[in-house]
Amino acid sequence: MHNCIHIFNKVPYPGEYQEVDTESNAYNLLEAKQDDDDDDMYTKDGTVDYRNNPADKRKTGTWKACGFILGNECCERLAYYGMSSNLVRYFKYHLNEHSATASRNLSTWTGTCYLTPLIGAFVADTYLGRYWTIAAFSIIYAIGMGMLTLSASVPGLKPTCYEKDVCSATEFQVALCFTSLYLVALGTGGIKPCVSSYGADQFDDHDEVEEKQKSSFFNWFYFVINVGALVAHSVLVWIQDNIGWGWGFSVPTIAMGIAIVSFFSGTKLYRNQMPGGSPLGRLCQVAVASFRKKNIEVPSDSSLLYETSDASKINHTLDFVFLDKAAVVAPADHTNGSIDPWKLCSVSQVEELKAVLRLLPIWATGIMFATVYSQVSNLFVLQGSTLDPRVGQSGFEIPPASLGIFDTISVIFWVPVYDRVIVPVARRLTGQQNGLTQLQRIGTGLFISIFSMVCAGVLEVIRLEMVSRNNYYELEHIPMSILWQVPQYFLVGCAEVFTFIGQLEFFYEQAPDSMRSLCSALQLTITAIGSYTSALLVTIVTIITTRDGSPGWITDNLNYGHLDYFFWLLAGLSAANLVVFIVLAQRHTYRKTVVAVR
Repeated sequence: MHNCIHIFNKVPYPGEYQEVDTESNAYNLLEAKQDDDDDDMYTKDGTVDYRNNPADKRKTGTWKACGFILGNECCERLAYYGMSSNLVRYFKYHLNEHSATASRNLSTWTGTCYLTPLIGAFVADTYLGRYWTIAAFSIIYAIGMGMLTLSASVPGLKPTCYEKDVCSATEFQVALCFTSLYLVALGTGGIKPCVSSYGADQFDDHDEVEEKQKSSFFNWFYFVINVGALVAHSVLVWIQDNIGWGWGFSVPTIAMGIAIVSFFSGTKLYRNQMPGGSPLGRLCQVAVASFRKKNIEVPSDSSLLYETSDASKINHTLDFVFLDKAAVVAPADHTNGSIDPWKLCSVSQVEELKAVLRLLPIWATGIMFATVYSQVSNLFVLQGSTLDPRVGQSGFEIPPASLGIFDTISVIFWVPVYDRVIVPVARRLTGQQNGLTQLQRIGTGLFISIFSMVCAGVLEVIRLEMVSRNNYYELEHIPMSILWQVPQYFLVGCAEVFTFIGQLEFFYEQAPDSMRSLCSALQLTITAIGSYTSALLVTIVTIITTRDGSPGWITDNLNYGHLDYFFWLLAGLSAANLVVFIVLAQRHTYRKTVVAVR
């Protein structure tokens, strides 16, 4: 029998009283409060924990999980840059390749490292999810690093050296080296598109506090990348030039092992997005369905377009109207009583394709910046090889590839300055939560990168003038300090903080939830195409400038070449690219808010 009390209450008829079930009311209040507590307890973006249960906000995600992800990225980047930053010299002096060939091979390999993320992104979004994709491809990466270490350490597998930087390699030894490198390229293809997105997944889009922290995460993510690069450009390059390439590759291999341990250590703290099926398949379905309905008129009322009830919904937009035809309901859309996905697509599915299409123009304008950036470990190093590496009268010599440390120092300096100084000031001036919009940030970096090429070109003009005036053509190191390269490295690092981090955030935030690995991979292909563009430009310039027996711009002995002309070419192309970017940025429409349904 219910515990009840009788109280007088306002009722339609005077003098009546009403029986109130206080136990039921109390139970309902407690149940409502419990529902509110559950809403606050779990994430609202659909993430799950390592047991596939809804992610508990108190026990998973945010910075406590990101610490392991940042540790993984720091060590993995130490391994990558420790292997790659001096690789052009390894190709030239140990595999006995010409300058142009070594530059081209490095650019091609680097490009592949940033193209394979398309494979990793497809696997992550379609089958394994980001966690298991990072785990599996990390093992492949480590195997490649181990093989590379063996190829530079074991007699018979390593090149034969007669004196310092005078070596020869058999076809088998060259093949083993490049097989190892391209195995690393495959491994990095599964890590790079997932790790930044996986870190961002640790912050709930629907929690205002966590949403603000996410923008800061991208800054510190790039910061730890450069902490790893700092060690690589200083300690590891010195080891490679002074102790040997066996140890020079062994240390990065050990660092990759530490990266794997760091990643697995945070397993219980991670929030995971479940794979949403093939993103490429969904995009193709929209393209096919809209083409099939090319003669159908799109209704002016968007509420008449087809939308599912069990998926995350994306608000309808008014651009790329032709694609909306895929969401127009027609009698022929059903096959055997069910909807044919190649004939009818939901509005959210159509908007996914629109979101990707909006990214492409901005993606294209990033290629020129990546071409400039690729010179840090390429032609900047070859230019430095002609300069005096000694520091004062100490006798200590700076390896040319170690100048990349100033690019890294620049990034490490500018990341906290941007996060703690520039953003608050810009926030007050613009009213933007992040200070600058993502596109404003990218454009600023593109502008700064022009001056890095101007700086490199001016230095080369002065260097060649000194060579000509003093007849230093056959001198290995002209009496001009290698430290004169510092400004061009520092400017590239400053540009990175604006452009690369801006791109990271832009491609994550503007991507549909189910395609964030794919769109992160799309951002990484900018670096790939930039490296291929650098290789292509070197090839074209070499062909054109060596006609009629001329030595060309990029020669084995740079004292006879005109490397400055190549830097001027890059500066001019970068300036033209900036103009195009500004036009496209003004026309870009940011993606509307996604309404998540758990």
